[in-house]
Amino acid sequence: MGLTNFILTVAGVSAVVLLLRSDVKQSATIFRRNVKHIRHWLEEESSNASKAAEKAKPKELDSKAPPPKERD
Repeated sequence: MGLTNFILTVAGVSAVVLLLRSDVKQSATIFRRNVKHIRHWLEEESSNASKAAEKAKPKELDSKAPPPKERD
């Protein structure tokens, strides 16, 4: 009886370890894929922003501040 309980316990723990191991591997794969997608999106956005910055004309600001005073 004791030996049977031990064998069943070892088999149960082994099954749980195998399931968790495959779950961790699957989660890691999904995480890596998501990171690649996010990195790709960020690269696209940065390239689009740089292209937009090149096309944009610089704006001239109207200065409403009085001219600086001369010091003695």
